[in-house]
Amino acid sequence: MRLAATILGDLRQVLAAEVRAGERAAMQAIRAETEQVKQELRQQVTSSFGGNARGIANAWRSQVFPRSGQSLRPAGLVWTKVPNVIDAFERGALIRARSGTYLAIPTGFNAARGRRGRGEKGLRVTPAQMVASGQGFLRPFRSGRGFVWCLPLRSGSHRGDAAMGSRQGEQTGRRRRIRLIAGGLAEIGTGNRKGREAWAREMLARGMVPMFLLLPQVKLAKRLDVKGAAERGLRRLPERFVAAWERESGRQAP
Repeated sequence: MRLAATILGDLRQVLAAEVRAGERAAMQAIRAETEQVKQELRQQVTSSFGGNARGIANAWRSQVFPRSGQSLRPAGLVWTKVPNVIDAFERGALIRARSGTYLAIPTGFNAARGRRGRGEKGLRVTPAQMVASGQGFLRPFRSGRGFVWCLPLRSGSHRGDAAMGSRQGEQTGRRRRIRLIAGGLAEIGTGNRKGREAWAREMLARGMVPMFLLLPQVKLAKRLDVKGAAERGLRRLPERFVAAWERESGRQAP
């Protein structure tokens, strides 16, 4: 028994068309997988650190090569603009202070109106300012492993309000406001609504506010899995490429 086969059309054209379909499929697969890995890494950051870490999350960037045209051997690159931060939380790094010194870790109070950022909304007190003010004092941890570096707390007048004088929370117009000042260096919060006032009064009663934690070393928790995200992307890539090639060659409906 003899079997005969016939190729319709020019074989070189058929092969060339198949190669072009493969090139388009490879570029599509790499582009889609690179984007998915980047988005997964951004999601890892926001899930681990919350909405305040959007800047670190958005520092993940990606690029596909070649930047223009088609290729059967494309490449996708995902990188971060803050590699030291990412590396520390992927490894769970141990950070030690220099011999005889402590790490100064700012608390949530060490920010203008409780907000972190740049300029007027950024951290308002540095260790150097704590020393220069002459008001900072230490309270040891019960464990003896470190200290809480505090500033004395007082109330002041809010911008646009009359001075409160000696009465904390004096009525000013229709609103009662308590402005909390740490060591005369920074405003840490304002009590100007129900519930917030009670919090401000409780802080004033303590007479101090923790500005820094002083520790000889800190062990960062492992919160990120960059290697795992990359490996998952590599496992998905072949199936994604085959599906794209089937579509591009017309063997599968788009």
